[in-house]
Amino acid sequence: MQNVLPPIVDDETKVLIIGSMPGKQSLDKQQYYGNPRNHFWPIIGQLLNVTIPEQYEQKIELLRIRKIGLWDSIQSCERQGSLDATIKNEIPNDFEWLFQQYPQIQLVLFNGGKSFNVFKKHIGLSILNGREFEKMPSTSPIPGKNIKSFEEKVAAWRILKHALDE
Repeated sequence: MQNVLPPIVDDETKVLIIGSMPGKQSLDKQQYYGNPRNHFWPIIGQLLNVTIPEQYEQKIELLRIRKIGLWDSIQSCERQGSLDATIKNEIPNDFEWLFQQYPQIQLVLFNGGKSFNVFKKHIGLSILNGREFEKMPSTSPIPGKNIKSFEEKVAAWRILKHALDE
């Protein structure tokens, strides 16, 4: 069984980005998007027009200042390697608790199909209670059937910037 990272959310969070389950490198480092090949941090840098810091704590502080939170749909699961496709016996995180604690979250972005599908199956979209949500292209560096270029991912993820500019 693999265990997930704690939520990065506070009373200022407006946008919550939900991944599926951190990959092996991320779990080993205890960092969201810890694989240097993952497009998450470069996409954030481009959208916010900032240089992404080297230190993980500074990366998280950048997200907090910009009112962006992170969590995963899966609390624990069985998985070979880091592929979402090999995830089984997943147990979801407690989003009922999270949304009660942080009712100010306005937009939920699912990082890839697996995070969306697990959330929909185990938690249900009704828990979003009127919040906007979008299924985004995965920032994972692992090729999949719906692989997009970096530029296509940035274009799709622009919804994040628009939500923060409102």
